Amino acid sequence: MHEARFWDKAAEGKVKCSLCRFRCLIAEGQRGVCGVRENREGVLYTLVYGRSIAENVDPIEKKPLFHYHPGSKSFSIATVGCNFRCLHCQNADISQWPHTGRPIAGHDLPPAEIVRRAKAAGCRSIAYTYTEPTIFLEYAYDTAALASREGIGNVFVTNGYITPEALEAVAPFLDAANVDLKGFSEKFYREVAGATLQGVLDSLKEYRRLGIWIEVTTLIIPGHNDGEADLKGIARFIADELGAHVPWHVTAFYPTYKMIASPPTPAATLRKARQIGIDAGLRYVYEGNIPGEGGENTFCPACGKVVIERCGFRLGQVRTEGGKCGFCGEKIEGIGL
Repeated sequence: MHEARFWDKAAEGKVKCSLCRFRCLIAEGQRGVCGVRENREGVLYTLVYGRSIAENVDPIEKKPLFHYHPGSKSFSIATVGCNFRCLHCQNADISQWPHTGRPIAGHDLPPAEIVRRAKAAGCRSIAYTYTEPTIFLEYAYDTAALASREGIGNVFVTNGYITPEALEAVAPFLDAANVDLKGFSEKFYREVAGATLQGVLDSLKEYRRLGIWIEVTTLIIPGHNDGEADLKGIARFIADELGAHVPWHVTAFYPTYKMIASPPTPAATLRKARQIGIDAGLRYVYEGNIPGEGGENTFCPACGKVVIERCGFRLGQVRTEGGKCGFCGEKIEGIGL
């Protein structure tokens, strides 16, 4: 039990949570949409502070973050819980755990120990990932503050539903984020994720305003969000509202969780999406979940040569110097390139 942040008292013993864009009004003894924030006698508590459900040393490319210290390692942690209900969640066993009626799972892993383990493993950053970092923000915030003092970066892998006030609080310690832009229609978000598109778009603009390095990922699901209008809408939004330098990862779907009847994404669909991004003026568009196809390489937007080679999560030759193309000197945006 740990008292939460970002909440206010409301009438009749209720509390108003302002951590994510659902802004839940929670009655006594009840929990918010995430399932891990509970009103006990008019005080909001987080049930997952210091309760890690998973930790691993991952390549930063797995997040995926391709323009943040390429080739580095990231100490990755998560708790149970999520504020979305994605039908295609790859980590539903832990993200939806609080809704099973079972006690909150996890083992004790305090922030200082996370930082110690990250340093011992030679990690350049700590990634708050696997589930949704917003719902364990108090835990992530304290860890990130300690990590920053030790020269370790912090990155979110997120659904992009955090409130502006919560993001502003953690922003001084947050170096980068990969934000899911799951589709480009309110219908898709409502039916597949249980959220709103506009909330994610607004959040993405907040990340950009605060100067946090962002990369955007869209998992393309055949028959759901693979229409040309959807893909063009996402590409235009990134180019116009976030900046042409913001990388867009278009990744392949594989049947999972409650969408096992949907077919895998054809490689041709990813190639079409990548071309749509390039035609919209995006400087960096990547194809994910189909290693070895060449769509994971970073190409110089000016001369077209490969400046960072990748295959899956493995880094090949890097031909950048001081954030510039090693061939023609064009700027290659990012951190630690």
